[in-house]
Amino acid sequence: MSITIGIDIGGSTTKIIGVQDGAIVTPMLVRATDPIASLFGAFGKFIDGNSLPLKSVEQIMITGVGASYISKPIYGLPTARVEEFLANGLGGLFLTGMNHALIVSMGTGTALVEASEESIKHIGGTGVGGGTILGLSSRMLNIRDIELIIKTAEDGDLSHVDLMVGDLTRDVLPGLPPYTTASNFGRISDVATSGDIALGIINLVLQAIGMTAIFAARGAGVKDVALIGNLSVIPQCRDVFEILRQLFSINFIIPGNAEYATAVGAALAYVRNKRYDSITGF
Repeated sequence: MSITIGIDIGGSTTKIIGVQDGAIVTPMLVRATDPIASLFGAFGKFIDGNSLPLKSVEQIMITGVGASYISKPIYGLPTARVEEFLANGLGGLFLTGMNHALIVSMGTGTALVEASEESIKHIGGTGVGGGTILGLSSRMLNIRDIELIIKTAEDGDLSHVDLMVGDLTRDVLPGLPPYTTASNFGRISDVATSGDIALGIINLVLQAIGMTAIFAARGAGVKDVALIGNLSVIPQCRDVFEILRQLFSINFIIPGNAEYATAVGAALAYVRNKRYDSITGF
């Protein structure tokens, strides 16, 4: 039985999935700084892990910032390149089961795509993302491993870092509960621990992305926002976006396999006969 493989070659990770009979097959992730090495590492891992003969692969679809480095078909198999924003939209809608949504892809930076069954349109983005967390943590904590940053943040206390509305006034402000952030890192103290700072960095990045998404959703007249990409699955993400949901009445959704959404969308571009460019090697 044939399978279509979608590969998202990012700046620090490569994700790979299969789509077979409309279902996702074995999502996998490989970390590597070299896009070609990570691509072939992910592909080999996927083929071996699923005991797939090469002849069962009908099509390979690649996307992401590293896709531009691939100039020849992979192992001689039919290979094509998919525009990343299209893959974000297709994958986000598929995983959430929605017909119209703002798709927020949170990777090294953040991209926002308005997606519907009729059209997929890139509407903007921000340079704030996972790269921001890594950069600030490297400078402030001397930690550059994302897993260690997340673990360090587990014991953090934002009251040692952020200034809240309740710190500024005793009055109840309409639409702004006392726990609303007034200033990220506006209250950082000498007693702030590494955990406090790590949590403050993660919170700053997620809130900045969240507010950007809220403004974009309002501008597009959309109530549903799908969060995809690596940052969507860190433990602190759900807490931050739940608070934003309560404050701004935006329906934030983190679907299953959210970090693989772009790879899923790449495969779906072939399955659904959307736009893509075949790679011939000439």
